[in-house]
Amino acid sequence: MMPRIFKADLHIHTCLSPCAELNMGPKTIVQQALQQGLDVIGISDHNSSENVSAVMRAAQDRNLKVLPGMEVTTKEEVHILAVFDSADRALQLQEIVYEHLPGENDPEAFGLQVVVNEDHDVLGFNKRLLAGATELSVEQVVDSICSLDGLAIAAHVDRETFGILGQLGFIPEELHLDGLELSRHTSREEAKRRFPEYARYAFLRSSDAHSATDIGKVWTSLLLVEPSMQEIRKALRGEDGRRVVPEDVNPNVFRLQERVSMGLRPAQGDENYRCCRPRERLALSLPKGLGPGQSRKSWTPAFAGLAGVS
Repeated sequence: MMPRIFKADLHIHTCLSPCAELNMGPKTIVQQALQQGLDVIGISDHNSSENVSAVMRAAQDRNLKVLPGMEVTTKEEVHILAVFDSADRALQLQEIVYEHLPGENDPEAFGLQVVVNEDHDVLGFNKRLLAGATELSVEQVVDSICSLDGLAIAAHVDRETFGILGQLGFIPEELHLDGLELSRHTSREEAKRRFPEYARYAFLRSSDAHSATDIGKVWTSLLLVEPSMQEIRKALRGEDGRRVVPEDVNPNVFRLQERVSMGLRPAQGDENYRCCRPRERLALSLPKGLGPGQSRKSWTPAFAGLAGVS
């Protein structure tokens, strides 16, 4: 199967996070993600994964991949995103976090922490201090995520508060991070200029949505074979043709390229074709001039170069 583009927003909170709006239930999240054209979302509540299974169930039979995860606060008050392929792995991390999470929530001070099912029926309220910091160091959190075969991503590194650069001032060389997340306020190109010493890491953007209207405000385009954590890991490492797609590349070109690779000429009524820029449409018109003995695949390199695919 040929890689294609997937739009991913890997940092979305539910009503379990005390700072999120109470309408951030599973069905609302799934519906808004689909309306925004997302293919993959990550559920990453503060220091807990109790609502991830509900969101995964809400997305069943929908064209949306939900990856379970968590946003863990280290003892240094650094936010680390954990992303997994299964809810069981996320809940294993939750056990570790709960063992090292002191305090009890004050709903009036911090907000309600609502546990729900896929229909947004209230099942209970989490009484732990999810807004607090764990007793785990950055290294311990990242190592715990890696031991469970998850992705460890430093959250919103461009922010002073709760970002690893703002809290520590640097990224330890021995820290096994899979990527660096940027807030919606910083583009990847700007991040490369601001943080040239961390060019070895893949930068990705997420919405960090606490309300439904924020879901998909920014996203990361990934070239993958399928929407899985293992494929995303390859993209962050630039392995096997998978990669993080430049922000200035039109996603519609990638989707049409899949048709091209099968020898099919894109129809002008195709939604992806209509969304292409004039220069891209010119490339799509090239098959009309093919000579005898030439296959449509022979013009794929020109199309692929336009799309930014090597």
